[in-house]
Amino acid sequence: MSFMSSTGLDDLSRRLAEAVPESLRGMGRDLEANFKAVLQAQLAKLDLVSRNEFDVQAALLKRTQAALVAMELRLKDLETKIGAA
Repeated sequence: MSFMSSTGLDDLSRRLAEAVPESLRGMGRDLEANFKAVLQAQLAKLDLVSRNEFDVQAALLKRTQAALVAMELRLKDLETKIGAA
């Protein structure tokens, strides 16, 4: 997952460390490391999928919906033919 990449987490943890009060900024690298560890742990708990996996599933859903519409039309046509007979 792109957001869980090391660069993304490094950037977010750095921004969080910069947002703490001046009196705590002396612990800069420690704060960044702790923020990154907490973020990684929490993101790992989430049920996330990659963008590629999402796109594959979205395409599959689109094809399935199209097939369902086609089947519904076919069924309606068959029901009409049976009712007319």
